Amino acid sequence: MLPEAELPVCGLAGGEAGPGGGYCGGEGDLHSCPEGPGIMRPDDANVAGNVHGGTILKMIEEAGAIISTRHCNSQNGERCVAALARVERTDFLSPMCIGEVAHVSAEITYTSKHSVEVQVNVMSENILTGTKKLTNKATLWYVPLSLKNVDKVLEVPPVVYSRQEQEEEGRKRYEAQKLERMETKWRNGDIVQPVPNPEPNTVSYSQSSLIHLVGPSDCTLHGFVHGGVTMKLMDEVAGIVAARHCKTNIVTASVDAINFHDKIRKGCVITISGRMTFTSNKSMEIEVLVDADPVVDNSQKRYRAASAFFTYVSLSQEGKSLPVPQLVPETEDEKKRFEEGKGRYLQMKAKRQGPAEPQP
Repeated sequence: MLPEAELPVCGLAGGEAGPGGGYCGGEGDLHSCPEGPGIMRPDDANVAGNVHGGTILKMIEEAGAIISTRHCNSQNGERCVAALARVERTDFLSPMCIGEVAHVSAEITYTSKHSVEVQVNVMSENILTGTKKLTNKATLWYVPLSLKNVDKVLEVPPVVYSRQEQEEEGRKRYEAQKLERMETKWRNGDIVQPVPNPEPNTVSYSQSSLIHLVGPSDCTLHGFVHGGVTMKLMDEVAGIVAARHCKTNIVTASVDAINFHDKIRKGCVITISGRMTFTSNKSMEIEVLVDADPVVDNSQKRYRAASAFFTYVSLSQEGKSLPVPQLVPETEDEKKRFEEGKGRYLQMKAKRQGPAEPQP
């Protein structure tokens, strides 16, 4: 049986269990944690009452961190904490609103020698009507880092698969994400530069940055930032870019793969930069880059810590989808990024529509 757990929305990252929780078996046995649903409050949402995508991403990462850290410490040996390495594309299937209750469940679906794949589902519940709906499904990859030396990656205890096909399918997913992570590194030198007096609907007009000093509350007990904290900040910046571009209520529609290139330590100053890369009739793609500056460590230079593409949609006051002002790329680099974004959009659109029916 593959390890699975239903986790509280306010679950503790870094492998700490909720009240009464804990590891309940040996290799491949069930990991469990009592359900502790959390109600969505006004500070979790935007002005229209829709819960921020970043808030949901933080819930998802906390759930993944708990179950993967438990699993990686399920055998005798060097203790470790599971660190987030990558989040696969996740779609926001249905909006969650203030007053609804979030339920988060997680399951380990594959392990390689040095990584853990976790599937996380988020359900929202209207406690007045009892209606439940699936809002998110996400796949995350974690690596176990030694508590004695956080730069040392440990081996992952294997799981027992009920079918051989599960292991083979998981290995294919592992190899695919490994290749995609390598392909993102070429963008690591790219930075977002401010432009004076930009014109409306241009990339420069809506691009935004947020500077954040990493404090103890952002970090695990071992001094590096929770992946969920980083994702929440990334979504916040992407939302600002989208709102500046269309000047309406906006919500997160999906997040393309988020790649964590390097750890961010306590005391770093991080700059989260976002810029519009592509617009379709009803959606906007925003690239978000996270750079870390270890200001208290003169031996290390500023470095790229994470990157991702967020997709937003514009909504009316009634919650209906609105047309998006078309982006006007100006430079050659902006035009190139626009075409790349268009390619991702068309590829995902074709995937959602499925294969065409064969003609008789």
